[in-house]
Amino acid sequence: MSDGVQWMVGTVTSSGWMLDVHFARGIDAEELAVRMGARRGAAAGPMTDAETEDLGVGSYDGPNSAVVRVGEHAGWAFAVLHGSYLDRLEEVSREGVEAVHYHHNSEHPPTTVLYARDGRTVCGYGLGEERIRWGRERDLFLPDLVAAGILNPDGDTYGGLDDYSERKRLGLAVFEKRLGLSLPRTALTEDRLPVYAVMGSPADDFEEISAWAEASGRPLPDRRLGLVPAGLRRDYEWATDPRWGRTGRTA
Repeated sequence: MSDGVQWMVGTVTSSGWMLDVHFARGIDAEELAVRMGARRGAAAGPMTDAETEDLGVGSYDGPNSAVVRVGEHAGWAFAVLHGSYLDRLEEVSREGVEAVHYHHNSEHPPTTVLYARDGRTVCGYGLGEERIRWGRERDLFLPDLVAAGILNPDGDTYGGLDDYSERKRLGLAVFEKRLGLSLPRTALTEDRLPVYAVMGSPADDFEEISAWAEASGRPLPDRRLGLVPAGLRRDYEWATDPRWGRTGRTA
């Protein structure tokens, strides 16, 4: 029995602030990672959600680094993002593949859910803001939103559902029911899944810093991920840049 996706509303990864998942039907988990930017065959891990956060993905040098943990469930491949925001919905959905991108950022509502097929966004909306809909078939799920009591048939006014949290759950339930969408709850707890770098890899100075780390007895960055954690880069710069001294940066 699948877990569905309604449980995802308000849920975050070990990051404490975000849950971002790409789903795809018609390709396997590795192909999903590749379409999001990974190198084929370059999986690290497997790792749990917490272990992936312990890598310090959000602290990798540069503003544009990200990894995904990937798996398959209920006929869908899924990729849980850690790090910088990344939207690859239309790329994932090329060549007849169906795809969904769920993005929840607790600091920047609304949570958005978009459905694409064959390289084009079909429909989607923000949870709690369903009267604003996007895509070439923006009203595809309108009958379902009306049936759930979220919208009136005109599509522009809200129904009588006053509970905002319940409205968001029901808005996501539309995707679950129409598409058979599901993510196992254990993906965010004990499941150990392959990890791929999808942004910022390989770092230009990866080999140089790796060699320094090995010579200095420091933990080596993961070669398959090809990313340099910010802490390791900072230590490297302190040790090798003549502008840095034993007590900090000189004037």
